[in-house]
Amino acid sequence: MNLLLKRACCHGVLLVCSVTVAEERPIEEIVVISHPLSGEGLSQAADVLQGEELHRKLASNIGATLARQPGIHSAAFGSAVGRPVIHGLSGPRVRIMEDRIDTLDVSVSSGDHAVAVEPFIAERVEVLKGASTLLYGSGAIGGVVDVHTARIPHEVPEGKLSGGIDTRFDDNTNGNTSALKLNGGGGNFAWHLDGTIKDGDDYQIPGFAASAGQRSLAESGQQGVRGVLPGSEFDSKSGAVGASYIDDWGFVGVALSGIDADYGLPGEQDGDEGRPTLALEQTRTDFELGIKDPFSTFSSLNFRVGYNDYEHQEIEPDGEVATDFSNEAWEARMEMVYEANVWTGAIGIQHSNKAFSATGEEAFIQPVDTIDSGVFWVAERSFDRFDLEAGVRLGRAEHDPRMDSKDTFTTYSASIGIVVPISDVWQLGLVADYSSRAPVAEELYADGPHLVTGTFERGDSSIDNERAANLSATVQYQGDVWSLTATGYYTRFSDFIYQRVTGDQEDGLPVAEYQQDDATFHGLDVEVSKRLAEWNEGELRVKALFDFVVAEVDVNGNDDLPRTPPMRYGVGFEGRWGRASATIDYLRVEEQDNVADLEQVTDGYNDLSAYAGVELLASDAGSLNVFLRGKNLTDDEQRSHTSFIKEFAPAPGRTIEVGARWDF
Repeated sequence: MNLLLKRACCHGVLLVCSVTVAEERPIEEIVVISHPLSGEGLSQAADVLQGEELHRKLASNIGATLARQPGIHSAAFGSAVGRPVIHGLSGPRVRIMEDRIDTLDVSVSSGDHAVAVEPFIAERVEVLKGASTLLYGSGAIGGVVDVHTARIPHEVPEGKLSGGIDTRFDDNTNGNTSALKLNGGGGNFAWHLDGTIKDGDDYQIPGFAASAGQRSLAESGQQGVRGVLPGSEFDSKSGAVGASYIDDWGFVGVALSGIDADYGLPGEQDGDEGRPTLALEQTRTDFELGIKDPFSTFSSLNFRVGYNDYEHQEIEPDGEVATDFSNEAWEARMEMVYEANVWTGAIGIQHSNKAFSATGEEAFIQPVDTIDSGVFWVAERSFDRFDLEAGVRLGRAEHDPRMDSKDTFTTYSASIGIVVPISDVWQLGLVADYSSRAPVAEELYADGPHLVTGTFERGDSSIDNERAANLSATVQYQGDVWSLTATGYYTRFSDFIYQRVTGDQEDGLPVAEYQQDDATFHGLDVEVSKRLAEWNEGELRVKALFDFVVAEVDVNGNDDLPRTPPMRYGVGFEGRWGRASATIDYLRVEEQDNVADLEQVTDGYNDLSAYAGVELLASDAGSLNVFLRGKNLTDDEQRSHTSFIKEFAPAPGRTIEVGARWDF
């Protein structure tokens, strides 16, 4: 693959690469990257899922889709809910976006709230690991997940209609998923249409729903359900339509999307009278404007705004609405990319406004309006032996609760990194950054029973900014036979915000208060690949993965933080023979015995998966691919330590999925 061109465009960095196949003409691959710095190599760790790899790893939620990437886990809550955990950080410290705008849902406020983004319509998923606050705000102190949908077209498609249809069935939940994407246009206009329908029954598990440790605490003879996880059913529909006007000066476009989902809430509740459910509705409108060469020295301007009307109801088994959550929110961001002398960079502003409310008998937080604003600058400069990256950000967050006084926070962030090409195949990235995060509303104003966590939560309005100083190094090797990516990181938090169990009880639940203490996170991610053999129309590769994270808070006594991911390692093989491909992957997740107060030790487990696919038809009309996929083939009891309900809800047992995809 030869790099032909790198240039800034009105929607990020555009890389145009050429791949020559045998005697055929070069195939041009266009990749849009949201980060305005160099696509040839950021100093911070990054992962990208796209194409065939994304198709193989698609799951019912974004957390499960990313959960086998190095350094990434999922805070699972049944089939429908899974929020990514990056380097042991989750919740408000990991920002999840759709096309560079926040999802604007309420998934941060509780572990049972779904992320309102549909993986099956993703063209590409990007993950920035580590402090990314310079571009995306204080909510990204742990990392960023950006799902690219192409719902607002940036180019007029050439020729005929394009798109794809994906349909699949799995035997564990009797679940069906169907997704459709269509792209078309002509002249100066382009349009996009997509839709997804998916459902599944309660999934099967290899043993009891309750863990062995939890069953030992139960009354004699009460072992709970076995073989199936009640409350893990789901039913979801989503769709979107988008259109753009495109000319030599740039483009302007708009997209309208919606989600309607119903899913069960597995957990500790007694199942004799049924399980509670959650009904979610969201309508979202996005607008984007991109201008080429808007001013002197500036090569592009991109302005984007998203407005979201979100609501979900938590419904008791008798049909009564227990709690009603709503979030009416909008976010806007503008970036201008410039080239001045030897520096290339971007300056931008970002602003969001959210009106959040939770009402009902189980609402644990009062209504809060939140305004978050920021300005940022990032840039890079190339020297003879290395590339330099730098940036700063100034932010301001304001919370206005209905029953308390207003709280305002100012955040500061700065970063410097270098990318050093050691040779043609080796590259080293070093980054040092300082970032601060304003507390979210739940950390300040929570005051009530939270049944998902099994605690009575209390916020603390005196909480101040959380600050982090981070050092990380990423080594990359890309040769003809071997490839390697390894990232080591050390983050020192000042005034880290977390929950501490006080020992008191209220409403029959242990009281958990938000407080601040210093903390440290350090870990390592490694991914290695080697080509074992190659032939005329294929190859065989072996891959290996290893990651761990250690998270400790500076207190006397137990210093372990809750839901810290355990160590993992695994190996896999990937083969291609003409139009056929197959993979088999083994992942070992070790026991997590470094647990916080009130946490139980989580047993280790094995995870064996396999995939086989073949292209049956390829013509001018498109290509038809069929596949067979197996997950948890050893039918192990798998409990994710990052899950709020791991003691009551293991992951699905053995699952066989069959599907077909038509791309045209």
